Amino acid sequence: MPMIQISFAPGPTTAPEVEPRLAREAARLAQEWLGKDPALTSVAVQRFEPGSWYSGGASLAAQGLAGFWLDIRVTEGTNTKGEKAGFIAATFAAAGEILGPLHTESYVHVFEARADAYGYGGRTQERRYIEARPAPAV
Repeated sequence: MPMIQISFAPGPTTAPEVEPRLAREAARLAQEWLGKDPALTSVAVQRFEPGSWYSGGASLAAQGLAGFWLDIRVTEGTNTKGEKAGFIAATFAAAGEILGPLHTESYVHVFEARADAYGYGGRTQERRYIEARPAPAV
């Protein structure tokens, strides 16, 4: 049930209307690397003008590069360090394929939220976990 937010500034070679492709690829990578169910994944994509995105002191427009920031929220403790590192590397590579040459100051943040402070449909992840497991026999 991750929430993925992608902000990006296109580069000179970025195709128009890349938002659906970015959303699909982010959800696919969350499933492949982090084991997240695509049916429970939400993705919000926001485009910025390259002239208003600055990295390294200059706009991306002036540098002729694309840039992005991807923030994914997952329940704390549900993924290993290796899974998160793999997701970050695969996401950076995929963004480069979709957006074109990237500024290295493009970011992926896997934010781990506590199960008692994160949820959807009005219920926390902790509550879902408890309800899915019978009480131990004594």
